[in-house]
Amino acid sequence: MDYAILGAGPAGLQLGHFLRSSGADVSIFEAGAGPATFFRTFPRHRTLISVNKVNTGSDDPEHNLRMDWNSLLEDRQDRRFSTFSQAYFPSAEDYVRYLADFAERHALPVLYNTRIERVSRLQRNGHSSRFALTDSQGAVYQPKHLVIATGVSKPFIPAVPGIDLAEKYEDVSVDPQGFINQRVLILGKGNSAFETADNLVGTAAAIHVAGPSSLRFAWRTHYVGHLRAVNNNFLDTYQLKSQNAILDGNLVSVEKDNGRYLVTFSFSRANEVKKAIRYDRVIVCTGFRFDDSIFDAECRPELVHSAKFPKQTSSFESTNVPGLYFAGTLMQVRDFKKSTNGFVHGFRYSVRALARILDENFEGRQWPSIDLPLDPGTLADTVLARVNRTSALWQLFGFMADIIYLGARQHARYCEEQPLDRAVELNPSGSFFSITLEYGPDHDKKDPFDVEVGRAAQNDPARAHEGHYLHPVIRFYVRGEVVSVHHVAENLENDWTDDVAHREPLLAFFERQLGVHGGARAPYASLAV
Repeated sequence: MDYAILGAGPAGLQLGHFLRSSGADVSIFEAGAGPATFFRTFPRHRTLISVNKVNTGSDDPEHNLRMDWNSLLEDRQDRRFSTFSQAYFPSAEDYVRYLADFAERHALPVLYNTRIERVSRLQRNGHSSRFALTDSQGAVYQPKHLVIATGVSKPFIPAVPGIDLAEKYEDVSVDPQGFINQRVLILGKGNSAFETADNLVGTAAAIHVAGPSSLRFAWRTHYVGHLRAVNNNFLDTYQLKSQNAILDGNLVSVEKDNGRYLVTFSFSRANEVKKAIRYDRVIVCTGFRFDDSIFDAECRPELVHSAKFPKQTSSFESTNVPGLYFAGTLMQVRDFKKSTNGFVHGFRYSVRALARILDENFEGRQWPSIDLPLDPGTLADTVLARVNRTSALWQLFGFMADIIYLGARQHARYCEEQPLDRAVELNPSGSFFSITLEYGPDHDKKDPFDVEVGRAAQNDPARAHEGHYLHPVIRFYVRGEVVSVHHVAENLENDWTDDVAHREPLLAFFERQLGVHGGARAPYASLAV
């Protein structure tokens, strides 16, 4: 077995498809009876917050993936998720059906009902070699390479006295009739907490949503894991005085008292004043973390971000366990709360990049590319054609990049969709251009609806660097350092085709860089590690 993938969710299926397509011997291990075990339970209220915009006005499949946050990547266009649901916010049940169809159509080698309970490392001649995977029946598998695509499956429970007395998001009843006239406390300020609160607004007497951090809105930060508008109706009921509230502070303790809960808080807005409040129900909605319990000590990955995610290199490999890779939402450690690797519409592209990295590292295949003449006009036209339709750079803004490597004999090598940090790290001596789509500086701190912020740089090349909305950014690297940056002026409809506003300034940028730094060219850089 060349590759073992743990988990048959969207990431495991996507990577399995890519590796199988390249001819690799791969097995996908899944503890459940079918794919997408996580989505069979979550979200609890069964409505996804991933966009499924079917009618875009475009017939370009690549462009349409910008508005399709659920489909996996494949050559066929007739079995995208939109054939399973037309809803803008679709049902999780439809997503389970879609993933099962994907696995069946591609005949992916999934071993269902196979729970891997232990991951260890074989020792040969005093050195670690292959991984050994032991399942619940005692069978042992020895793949050459291991990829973990199990997601964040372990509930994150704060270390607070009495927290075990509370109900948990993963098993609390979702029937609002069971909460009639009750006082309810919901711990957490993420989408699961507000999804739960919205469900109870019509029946509960009072609902408090509590947590130590300030609310962050996805429409402001552009991180879709922050509170989404579809879940924030509860805020109206708080601000318009309807017996609901947001509590800012730290939970001190949870106690049971005469059949009710007595919960003590330390309030942030009252100089840490402590107060005990009574509730009929307490529900913990504080998210999930990576479960590392199956790993033996010698191959347990280092964790970061409050031990929620495994730490990774720019190639999505464990920093302390060589040969251990990660796919799917676990990839978000590389762009934590900045881009979209935590979600299907982002990590599907990073999974494709991982498949190419594995091909380079172990099969000797070069990253797919096209050769271009080292001509400013050709480069400008190629870049504008790409940014006007790419979904990968659109979704993984600031993280995924197209790279133009300067080569010999007046030619360049254009590689699509490489993690930018990896390209920089592996090419310290060459010269190349990076192409990304990015928001403006401090975009997450500014109100996008403030008319004073607005889109002052709209189609204005002289002020393109001031743009706050998503727009193309081209950087030129020489010997590992950025020597010049060009911003393509933002456009309301993301149409970067205007000769005066977009093409001519970009053409002039390429002419300047190739003229000034022409002597810095190097042979095509290798991405092999």
